Formats: sequence, C-alpha cells, structure tokens
Amino acid sequence: MGTEAGTEPASIERETRLPGSGKLLILALDAANPALLRRWADDGTLPNIAGLIARGLLAETRSVDGLYVGATWPSFYTAHDPSDHGIYWLDRIRPGSYWTYQCRARDLAAHPALWDVLSRAGRRVAVLDVPLTRISPELNGIQVVEWGVHDAAFGFRTRPRSLAREILATVGRHPAPANCDARRSPEDYRRFAVQLVRGAQARGRLTRELLDAQDWDFAIQVFSETHCAGHQLWHFHDTSHPAFDAIATAESGDLLRDVYVAVDAALGEIIAGVGADTTVVLLSLHGMSHVCGGSLLLPGILERLEAAGAAEGGSPRRPTPAAGDSVGARTGLGGALRRVYSRLPRGLRDRTWRLRRTISRRLLRRETLLCPNPSAKSFVVGLGVGSTCSGIRLNLRGREPQGVLAPGAEAERYCAELEAGLLAITRPESSVPLVRRVIRSCERFAGPQAAIFPDLLVEWEPEPPMGTSAVGSGGGAVWRAYSDAIGLIEKHNAYCRTGEHRIEGMMVGCGESIVPGRLDRSVSILDLAPTFARMLGCDMASRDGKVVTELLGAVR
Repeated sequence: MGTEAGTEPASIERETRLPGSGKLLILALDAANPALLRRWADDGTLPNIAGLIARGLLAETRSVDGLYVGATWPSFYTAHDPSDHGIYWLDRIRPGSYWTYQCRARDLAAHPALWDVLSRAGRRVAVLDVPLTRISPELNGIQVVEWGVHDAAFGFRTRPRSLAREILATVGRHPAPANCDARRSPEDYRRFAVQLVRGAQARGRLTRELLDAQDWDFAIQVFSETHCAGHQLWHFHDTSHPAFDAIATAESGDLLRDVYVAVDAALGEIIAGVGADTTVVLLSLHGMSHVCGGSLLLPGILERLEAAGAAEGGSPRRPTPAAGDSVGARTGLGGALRRVYSRLPRGLRDRTWRLRRTISRRLLRRETLLCPNPSAKSFVVGLGVGSTCSGIRLNLRGREPQGVLAPGAEAERYCAELEAGLLAITRPESSVPLVRRVIRSCERFAGPQAAIFPDLLVEWEPEPPMGTSAVGSGGGAVWRAYSDAIGLIEKHNAYCRTGEHRIEGMMVGCGESIVPGRLDRSVSILDLAPTFARMLGCDMASRDGKVVTELLGAVR
C-alpha cells in the first residue's frame, strides 16, 4: 500500500536520524492480562512473545489510579495525567450542569500526542488503530483510526483518506461486530472467538503490508482483539468464574487462549518483517481479569447511606437520583428508535450498531442527565469511570446548578462519613469487604481539568469474582452488599461481560542496545511516551512522565 503524493505537511523537514537510534516499533495488546502473557509464554503457547521476553527487558506497568479504563490511552500517548488532558471516561460532565456528553475528537487535543512530537521533529510515523485518538492534522506519515477497536467513538478514518479505501479493498472491515457486548449462546461465543481470531490475522497482514510500503521511523499498532476477548470470553478460561461452563468449555476449548494465540502469531508475522536495527516494544497498558466490584449496587448504597445519615440526626438527605437516565431514551423519536432497535434480531442489531450510535449521538445530539430530579437535593451523584472503580461527584454549592453541600469543612465531613460508610460494607455471603479503598481525587489529581472529575473514586475489592449474565450463570446473578448502616442491598446483574479491567500491565523492550533482564520496579504508563521520544532523539514535555533510562541503551 502506498500513500498519496504530496500529503506531507510542507513545514516538516526530514532530519538525519541520530546514530544508533534505528527504528522503533510498538506492538500493544489492549487490556491483555500480563500474568497470562507470561504464563503462556513460559509454556510455549505464545512463542513470539516468549522470544521477545527471552531477549528483552521485562517490566510491569501501571495505569492511572482509579481511571484505568477510559483515561489509559490518552494518558499514555500524551504523557499527562487525566486532570491535564481531561479524558477520564468516554463520557464527560458538562461544567456547570448535571449533563454528560461523549467526548469529541477535538477534546483529545489538549496536549500533543507522541506521534505529533515525533512528526514535528521530522520523524516519519505510522499510527495504527490506537484507541481514543483523533486524526492528527500535522502528521508526518500515515494514520488509521478505528478500523477495529473496542468501543469505537469516532468512526473509521485514515490519513491520507485514500488509505481507507485501500484497507477495505485489501483486508475489508474487521470481522468482529463493532459492539462486542452481547449475551450469547455457547455457539455464539465460538463464532465470536473465530471473528476475533480472523481479526487478529487480518491486522497482522495489514500491519506488515503498511510497514513494508512506508518509510517510517516510529510505528505503533494496537491489537484490540485481546480487549474484546477479555470482556466476553473470560469465563471460558477461568474455571473459578461463576459463569464457567465445563460442558461448553469442553466442547470449545479455552476461547480466550485461542485469541491470544492468534495475536501472538500476528506479532510474529510483523516482527519477521522488520530489520535488526528496529527496537520492538510489546505493551499491555492495563490488564483484564474476572468481573468484580459493586458499581451496579452503588446507587442503592448511596441512597441508604444518605438515609442512615438523616436517621442519626444529620442533615436531611433525600434519596440519591439514579445515574445515567438518558433524556429522550424512552420518549419521542429517540425512544421510538430505541424500541425498534431492541426488537431486531441480534445479528441485525450487530450490523446496524454503528448506524444506531450515529443517529443517537450525532443526529439526536443525545446527552445523559446525571441527576434527573435536581430538586431532590441529593448530596451526591454517580459519575461513570468504569466497573472496577466507580465515581462519585459531590453536589456542591457554587459548582453544581442546585448544589447542596457547602465546599470546605462541610463537604470534607460528608466525604469522611461517606468513606467510612463505604469501607464498612461487605459481601454478605463471605463477609469480604466490598470496597478496597476510596480515593480523594483532589489528593491525586491537580491539573486544570480536575474540576470536571468525580470527587471520590471507589475502588472495589477484586476478589472473589462476581456473577454475571453470561451462559453458565443461570441467566444472571444477584449482587449483594451489607452493612449495619445500609442493611442488605440486592441487585440482579444483567450485564454480559465476564471480564473487567485491572490497573496492572506489562512491557517488554527488545533491541540491540537494550540489556535483557527484568526491572525491579513498575513503570508508569506516563513514562512511556517521553521514553519512546528520547529513543528517537526527541524530547517530549511532560509534567508527570519520566524517561525510563534502561530502555535507552546507547541512545541517551
């Protein structure tokens, strides 16, 4: 595949490569479980990853506290924490309101991405399917956005535009459905796993062809197949999972393993096509494991804790409004379209999912009202950040339109009460704490965008696994929470995922100048982009990221 003549910005001048810097290829496995990668590398299941580990530098990575779902990729490629770049979740609160809206491509431009920095320095780049990215207007090279990513937000685009036609003519669209979330039968799961395997194979071929056709200094390709597989196929691997079905797994095998094997083979195909002067870095920025937490229970928990506070003589507190009530979702044109969509056969819903999202978000301009009844005078509202962590935003006077809590001492007392109440909650069937810790955002994030953040981040205890609605769990599962203050709260989980995110990831750097071994410390994902820039002789400004000198080798 080639690129259109004259697509490079005229202002960019090619620079001479620094001696010894070579090329840098980043191969990322989105939300892959690092322990599985190492285990399956050790036992020969993933021979290409095993080869990188054997001759490379292995390190654990760690994403952003409390926000290691939606904030992970923007934090990585800008080297700034979410309070600087402003993306803590795909949906963001509109300041001065109770409304949230889906972030737009222009919202991702608060800081230059790694490839923007390299482009401005004259390095030629190939940026392929990095999640939550926009088309960079000054890119010196090629870019593919959302050919096949988890939770596509902006649609399939390329730079140059003609590259999209070439990709569709060569490998077609990604074989898996755009929205991987669905309740499936065992046979449906097998078909879905095959789609992900074929997607990984197509991605490997596509990457090899694009890199062969380009003059590049830096390239990155992200395999989202591991992300979708982790959410949907975890119970085919994890025998301790409540949704594990021994009969279905005996017939199909470990479907999660099948996807990892296909990705490993694709990695081998890509690596075989690069020269000896290419440094290869394998990344998994955040991980995946069984579903855990209590996000489903949080609205009820907050309501009970507020009621308990009133009963103990505190300020009167009315029930917390349920978060996520989408205005127009049940009435009007939006409601009619939703009802029609819900009645379509599953296969047709998969094929029309992109169209439905476009109509909902672009034509109907749908936003989400966090607080459907502001006059209820709740002290808090929920704010989405993921499933393994939950966000709570205080209803502050002067910040929210109908704020209740006074900033300062009153808000601090309330937070202390709320934190104590949350930490006292257990899972009644095991007496295991439901909440691991409560993070005060103001103590962790200090950037200019912190004002739109949740004030509290509730990190749920990951063990033991929580039941889901996947095949093998009896059509669903009841989640329970108990404390003396809230009594017993039960909620049926109808969500289809059996795997959810973890903060831990993994990195392997393999190149002529990198000393093999294992780092004795975790590497923040904020450190990676400045390090990669330095490996190519460039500097990248970052308040939070630090260069990992062990990856530089002879280039410092």
